[in-house]
Amino acid sequence: MALDLPLYDEQLNNTFTKYEKKFKALSDQKRLHIMHELTQAGEQCVCDLTDKLNLPQSKLSYHLKILTDAELITKELRGTWSYYRLNKKEVNHLLSEELCCLFRTNDGC
Repeated sequence: MALDLPLYDEQLNNTFTKYEKKFKALSDQKRLHIMHELTQAGEQCVCDLTDKLNLPQSKLSYHLKILTDAELITKELRGTWSYYRLNKKEVNHLLSEELCCLFRTNDGC
């Protein structure tokens, strides 16, 4: 008796995993505030973000790491300071037709 195994599309699964990580990063209000600050300023030193967001450095670093790992922001070291900026290409990609097409049918939506 043959078993009916569900089809497994590794590429599609990898795509879903990538977006899951990004949307988890976006699911926290503090991280959205960080991204908003970076959008407004263009680039921020971690020391400036600590003051603006009224977060201890340890908590801010935690959130920055999640956003960096999700490739939503980029980090540049200059001496002993870290500077962050929004990864506009990645953020625009999240808001793009390409992602929306994964969940659209051909019935005119």
